[in-house]
Amino acid sequence: MKRLEVFDPALCCPTGVCGPSVDPELIRIASALFLLEGKGFSIDRYNLSSEPSAFVTNTKVNQLLNEKGPDILPIILLDNEVIMTGSYPENKALAEWFDINPDELVAKPSSKSLL
Repeated sequence: MKRLEVFDPALCCPTGVCGPSVDPELIRIASALFLLEGKGFSIDRYNLSSEPSAFVTNTKVNQLLNEKGPDILPIILLDNEVIMTGSYPENKALAEWFDINPDELVAKPSSKSLL
């Protein structure tokens, strides 16, 4: 089974989806990764501010950070190979990597009424 690892820059919380002004890109990637996990795929996400040891113990990530600095984040690994740096993958790329339809990575609105 494929394993995706996301090494995030320092965020206020594990997903960065908190606070008064949330980056829509962080919402999109958090949702897509959540949906992939729900399909049984192995997804691990590490936040530099709360899990610095993950950045130190992964030799590929550590080397990139030492060579290029924190601006290289996020670093995306698929099956322990660096496949992307500096931005989050689009849903289309995630779908290709996991051989699913990109529509499966878009959160569906709840059918429950608020009334």
